[in-house]
Amino acid sequence: MTTARLTLNLDALVTNWRNLDALTNCETAAVVKANGYGLDAGRVGKALANAGARNFFVAMAEEGVALRRAIGPGPGISVFAGHMEGDAKLLRDFQLTPMLNSLDQMLRHFESLPGHPFGVQLDTGMNRLGMEAAEWAAVRDIALSQGPVLLMSHLACADEASHPMNDHQLQTFVQMTEGLELPRSLAATGGLLLGRNYHFDLCRPGIGLYGGQPYGDALPVAQLDLPVIQIRSLDPGETVGYGNSWTAQRPSRIATVAAGYADGLHRALGGGQIQVYAGDTPCPVVGRVSMDLITVDVSDLGDDPSHLSILNERQTVDTLAQAAGTIGYEILTSLGSRYARSYTG
Repeated sequence: MTTARLTLNLDALVTNWRNLDALTNCETAAVVKANGYGLDAGRVGKALANAGARNFFVAMAEEGVALRRAIGPGPGISVFAGHMEGDAKLLRDFQLTPMLNSLDQMLRHFESLPGHPFGVQLDTGMNRLGMEAAEWAAVRDIALSQGPVLLMSHLACADEASHPMNDHQLQTFVQMTEGLELPRSLAATGGLLLGRNYHFDLCRPGIGLYGGQPYGDALPVAQLDLPVIQIRSLDPGETVGYGNSWTAQRPSRIATVAAGYADGLHRALGGGQIQVYAGDTPCPVVGRVSMDLITVDVSDLGDDPSHLSILNERQTVDTLAQAAGTIGYEILTSLGSRYARSYTG
């Protein structure tokens, strides 16, 4: 088999959700947008629903449809994008709750789906989605008369605990919602970790469920094992890969493994930025990452490996992200479709 294997530990995912839930004094939902951060929203959703999660968040209505088909009726599914043109049938038929972001969305929802559940997203300073304070003040009474099920906002800098934007957004959210007897939500993973002042009635962790920062105690959920296609011997002075970017300084053995940037392993990971593992033994990646292949120096191994692990407990999504100059979210959601996926737990 020349197909790399991506193994996803649903027990670790559930443990992360339960441990985050234990830090709160409110309901803990789960964000499963982008196909469960690339790990299969259906499987992720079913595992979390079985563990007790009763509310889920997705980016758009179509994602909500796929999730509803996987988890069945019962749990709530909220849509961050709100009520877009043409969404009414999907929202109605699949029991999806839009988080309305503007006056236009509010009017569209009330006219096309009167009585259908909705929430309202407020902009507290991120300037991305939601109603700003003046817009909310103008339509608040109209919205409240229709019975929203949630008022929410989103923190811009929650992964930096001391950033002044966190307190600014908290105070703004309180000012925009104070005195309203409605469920409120401000915190995703980072906000949840900032403490109970940020929790309100519902927290909605995402990246922390899947093993990523800023949740430092997260269990890793994904392991990626790459099959070795060929091992060759090099003399000192010979080079490897495109651009002759790595030169052997000693007699070396180079393993070529089956994965590359077409599989979500960023080109920036080459040139000695990361290692892969043969059991507990690290082996440096050498040369450039190409579309389908990565080359690894296995000179210090006693035997020729059949597989090498690039994502595991020792080298997490955040380790790879740091080496690539990005974030763990991008590593997870970029994991390609060519992997043979298996699920444990």
